[in-house]
Amino acid sequence: MKFHVSRKIQIVIGTIALFGVIAFTLTSLSKKEILVIPVAHVDTATVVEHRIIGKSVQGRSIDAYIYGDGPTHLMFVGGIHGGYEWNSVLLAYQFMDYLKTYPGAIPKNITVSVIPSANPDGIYRIIEKEGRFSIADVPIATHVEGTGRFNEHNVDLNRNFDCKWKPKSTWKGQIVSAGTRAFSEPEARAIRDFVQTYSPASVIFWHSQANAVYASECKNGILSRTLDIMNAYSRASGYSAVKSFDAYEISGDAEGWLASINIPAITVELSTHETIEWDRNLAGINALLKYYSPQN
Repeated sequence: MKFHVSRKIQIVIGTIALFGVIAFTLTSLSKKEILVIPVAHVDTATVVEHRIIGKSVQGRSIDAYIYGDGPTHLMFVGGIHGGYEWNSVLLAYQFMDYLKTYPGAIPKNITVSVIPSANPDGIYRIIEKEGRFSIADVPIATHVEGTGRFNEHNVDLNRNFDCKWKPKSTWKGQIVSAGTRAFSEPEARAIRDFVQTYSPASVIFWHSQANAVYASECKNGILSRTLDIMNAYSRASGYSAVKSFDAYEISGDAEGWLASINIPAITVELSTHETIEWDRNLAGINALLKYYSPQN
């Protein structure tokens, strides 16, 4: 399934209708009012558990949806860079819709959790910038400037985790804030606490737009199982497999923190900021489900 730039407004409106991302229109709100993402239209019959795992700086819910009840837990996260990578949020919701339609897709030994929007304030910053739901009209400069990438404290959440953390980090050669300390931001703490509660076997983060799958590492290098799942997702999806990101220095990333606590994690980068590339990513997801199924 491919979504084109010219249909972005349709995507957003469709997402509202299908997934209940918003309960009312932005035009009826003042900028000081807080939007809360409701649970509407998520089929609770197919969800073992829904949890609000934290709140954003502006008080928006960070939700996790848990499917299946097997002992092996796979965790999928979208939207850590908010509106800058809004297609990663839509991909996560598409995955949830797939699980609603095909609940038997999850092997009995596996539990799947999905955190569709890890930076809800960043999503709404794009909407508020335009004053309407027309992401189609957001200037292309948005993707250069990073509008919507950061949380309300202007912190890059994927620099706020405890792996080589320092207060200033980089993004595309720019200096970005990594917070006042590791896990200073409530959104990062929400992911940390969820991981510590559920101890996932692996974590998959959806980003855009490098068209690759990256392994994670921290001070002790890459875990062997991380390479296994990177290669499995890469082979099935057609995204390039890349062991180490070396375009510029990164510190405090979530994937690196997971590696530091011995949890394999990969970063899946979609090829654009406008598509969800569903068929490719479904193939990658199924490859991981097979990898962690009993025969392996």
